[in-house]
Amino acid sequence: MNRSKSEKTVSVFLIFTLLMNLLSGCFQAGQGQNLSDSGKEEQEPDISQFLSAIEDEPDTVDFQCTTIHYTIAENVFNRLVESTMNQRGELVIVPSLAQSWNVSEDGKTYQFHLREGIQFTNGSPLTASDVGYTMVRLLTHPHSSNSSILEMVEGANELMEGKTDTLKGFTSEGNYDFTITLTEPFEAFLACLSMPGASILDEETTVQAGDRFGHDPEWTIGTGPFILWKWTPGEGYLLKANQDCWEGPPNCAGLDLKFMSDPGEIRTLFEEGGLDILDLDEVGSASEYFIHGDIYQNCLHRVNRIALTYIALNESIAPLNDVRVRKALQLALNRKILLEAVYGGEGRTENGIIPIGLYGFNPDLPEIPYDPEAAKELLREAGYPNGLRFTISVRSSSTQWEMVLLRLVVSMWEKVGVNARISVISDDEFMSLRKSGKIACYSATWSADFNDPDNFFYTFFGTPTNTLERSLCYARPDIISRVRLARQISDSQQRIEEYRDLEEIIVQEDAAWIPLFSRRRFYVTSGRVRGFQSDWSGSVKNVYRLMSVENDAEELR
Repeated sequence: MNRSKSEKTVSVFLIFTLLMNLLSGCFQAGQGQNLSDSGKEEQEPDISQFLSAIEDEPDTVDFQCTTIHYTIAENVFNRLVESTMNQRGELVIVPSLAQSWNVSEDGKTYQFHLREGIQFTNGSPLTASDVGYTMVRLLTHPHSSNSSILEMVEGANELMEGKTDTLKGFTSEGNYDFTITLTEPFEAFLACLSMPGASILDEETTVQAGDRFGHDPEWTIGTGPFILWKWTPGEGYLLKANQDCWEGPPNCAGLDLKFMSDPGEIRTLFEEGGLDILDLDEVGSASEYFIHGDIYQNCLHRVNRIALTYIALNESIAPLNDVRVRKALQLALNRKILLEAVYGGEGRTENGIIPIGLYGFNPDLPEIPYDPEAAKELLREAGYPNGLRFTISVRSSSTQWEMVLLRLVVSMWEKVGVNARISVISDDEFMSLRKSGKIACYSATWSADFNDPDNFFYTFFGTPTNTLERSLCYARPDIISRVRLARQISDSQQRIEEYRDLEEIIVQEDAAWIPLFSRRRFYVTSGRVRGFQSDWSGSVKNVYRLMSVENDAEELR
């Protein structure tokens, strides 16, 4: 533990002892004051000044242990670096908690210097020790879902296998300087460090928190523009502005993020002035009213997202273990009709793994055709002349859009003799089954965390563990090995060519999943919102800090 951290621990102990003595007197006097209320008085914030939106209810906001719920990571925490668009529209990596860095000529050694004077919201100073702890925890947490961010760091495998308790490739050189050494050069390493799962933790607080981190706001402490103030199960989060944030306070007083899933209730809440940002994915068929009607055109926002909607097929579960069956399922879907019927055609069909807009996208990838007769023939060849059955699993928190999409998918499969049953299960059960490779089929959308093919290829097909945890259970170790080795190719063009070759093998030859489409997303804002925008990937959640609300603004309705 470094000196500044040790001094802080002593101070905290003395303050805690003093507070306990004071509290003891208060309790004896019958005042019954809570510990959280016994410190300096802080005025209760005016929730009406908070920016309000809808949020999925999570099982945890521990960003190291989820691949879905990143809103807290993006708003309460920071990364060493961030990805952003420059004035020329190019995606670049910019400093964040790391003020500067140098990369060795061989591309394997990264020397970082942290900004000095940054504090977590509990007053703890940010040091290199926190960075080292964050990396070790990411690699060793029993429920880690993002260890692939650091798997290329020297000693990561030994650490994950329990052969050591230190990360060889991380060297601290004082409070603000540290070095990360990779086993092989990796072009996308800095981009990986900008992912939400690479957010930096306060070592002391997180160790003390144990399982409370990611569940209890008091113990979920970051350096970012907001503070997780309240988390009410079944209702939502309240995030207060961090007025002392190192990069300046956010433009709004806080965030009121509500857990809601009923499209009718969400629409009504927006129309009654209870929401500032309405994601039209949340209101089902009512979105047409907002998109094509005259009333909301002045506050309608179209956002291009770098994301791919797909259907996962588990190769370890019959009958999906037969490539002919998987190929038949691909050919039986009219993906253009699906996009048109569910999302009004706002997007484009995709044929591989890399969606349009991502570095390495291949515009010349052969199109997967709609050919139900060929699908029937493949099923006959596979031994299913009279059809087959399997189950599609859906999270209970899924939007109405996803349910409509899957019902249409099921109806198209029925026409070629496939009887697919939709099973709605809780989010916890879904994630548990998916991580253990036991879900036969499901649909999902993967949004880019960083601008590199590795974000899509390695996540799903880079290791046996990765493909198991996505319930793909891809059965070709030779291709998995090539995906892993592709990240080490130093020549950019050669690397992209390898990814494009792998894309054709995985999707078009092996039919490891069914790519559907990437699509445009629509939002409507209330009349009081100012500064609405999205980031490079099309997300609006990690730029909440740039938006503001003005209660005296005229309604645009």
